[in-house]
Amino acid sequence: MRPPPPPPSDIIGLSGLAFLAGSPTDFERFLGVSGLAAEDLRARAGEPQVLAGVLDFLLGNDLLLLAFCEAESLDPRDVHRAAADLSGRQP
Repeated sequence: MRPPPPPPSDIIGLSGLAFLAGSPTDFERFLGVSGLAAEDLRARAGEPQVLAGVLDFLLGNDLLLLAFCEAESLDPRDVHRAAADLSGRQP
């Protein structure tokens, strides 16, 4: 039996953003790295480039990535593919 397909890339990105928002330390670190202010992030949260940035941030920290994948029942490869899709680069 095959596993179900992963959610669409934008849903994975939004889930990643919600995951980060649940950890104030990681969320603040993301804001610092991205250069976004919290109000800018709220206004731009649905933009593919912002969501790709969220996923790239998660991909840059193995422990954070694995915790996100476990919380969302995702394979890390799904996060890689979603980040590539959202940014317009090849997976």
